[in-house]
Amino acid sequence: MFRSHYCPCCLSSPFYDLCLNSTVNEKTTEVIKAAFQHAKYPDIEGEKSMSFIGKLKYGLLNLEIHNLSIGKSEFELRENVGIGIDISNVSAVFKGTIKYSYGSALFTVGHSIDFEIESKIDLVINSKLYCGKGKVAADTSDCCLTFHKLKLLLQGDREPGWIKRIFTDIITFTMRLVVKGQICKEINKVADILAEFIQETAEEFLSDGDIRVDIGVTSAPVITSNYIESYHKGLVTYNGSTSVVNASVFNPDQLSEDRSLHFWISDDTLNPLMTAAYDDGRFIRNISGEDLRFLFQKELSAARPELLNKWLSSEEPLLKTWSASVPHLWTTTQGTSVKAVAAVELSSAKQDTPPVLYFETEVEVVVRASYADKNLILNCTAKSLNAYLQEAVEKIGVAKVISYLEPELTALMNEQGLHLFDLINPEVTPQNGYVLIQMDFGFPHHLLVEFLRKTLD
Repeated sequence: MFRSHYCPCCLSSPFYDLCLNSTVNEKTTEVIKAAFQHAKYPDIEGEKSMSFIGKLKYGLLNLEIHNLSIGKSEFELRENVGIGIDISNVSAVFKGTIKYSYGSALFTVGHSIDFEIESKIDLVINSKLYCGKGKVAADTSDCCLTFHKLKLLLQGDREPGWIKRIFTDIITFTMRLVVKGQICKEINKVADILAEFIQETAEEFLSDGDIRVDIGVTSAPVITSNYIESYHKGLVTYNGSTSVVNASVFNPDQLSEDRSLHFWISDDTLNPLMTAAYDDGRFIRNISGEDLRFLFQKELSAARPELLNKWLSSEEPLLKTWSASVPHLWTTTQGTSVKAVAAVELSSAKQDTPPVLYFETEVEVVVRASYADKNLILNCTAKSLNAYLQEAVEKIGVAKVISYLEPELTALMNEQGLHLFDLINPEVTPQNGYVLIQMDFGFPHHLLVEFLRKTLD
């Protein structure tokens, strides 16, 4: 059943307790407002036979919405269906122009009047979540508007009472149909755009240069009264090639419900990422100048060879290091182990200078990751090595690599906007064959602003 799920994502009940009652509640209110304001209200024409004035022809033109406010919104997870959304006490003023004429074949009288309609509306949306085109999509066509107030105000209320009475009936009936149809249509459209926007934002976060992660969903999301769980491919693409995964060790029991958001990432996703980064030339580092001299100030158990002393005192010493093999990783409860062959070349920054020393050594490290104060932290231990150069790799080289990786990976994640999220007590827990990332979080306002900007443009 779970064979093709490599990156499950779970929003559990604390998310709804914490966020939907506050932050997401507020954000959804903004989206509903956008739907009301962005809806296109068509001009409406009609006619009605009146016994005392003849045939009445009318048109409702330039209908716009003003002074929109939303009183309260509530959410409910509905098992195997989706999310129920109740929006109550929506207050809005609709403004427009009435053009009308009445009379007979002998004479016709025509007028144009500006009007306002004060309204109070409740909105119920029974959204269904499903898998469409590789993405989690929302169907909000089950949408119902209830009007508790529709009060017509004609221009200054100076027109004859009979005109107001006639148009009160006509306009209120017409407005109920038009507003319901257009608002529900716009909400469904905005829901589609929002689902697309969230998926695209996640895909952008998991991409850099030519390296991307395909997070298309593999099946419809699982919905219970406590959580929503979606399953994603987690396939790495690089320069037109895509990783292949034959099986997944995922089981829903591996996720808990005590945190708001959970990500389950298997070694089958992490290993292709390492391979793509290797092929893209990202595991290469040159060290020189004061940075290099400071690096070799660390005391080691063995004496430093004279060859290294001469090299360090030479003009423009340069240390080049890179991974000479594709790194391989595997995760256990102790952490994520990474094994690779490290190549080190000692030379000079001057051109046409032969290397002083070149060697390769197999390095195996165990890494545990954490995230605090919007910074990635990597705790690393390496196997014990004996010879000076091998000990230098362990105690100097590995530590130096980590000192580069932490800020550069943090910067990469921040480029994708991670620092704009309020991540609360994030935990990275290594398990056998996968890593579980869980946290509480605050919905980022910048995402809503960007979404509304794109939607309303």
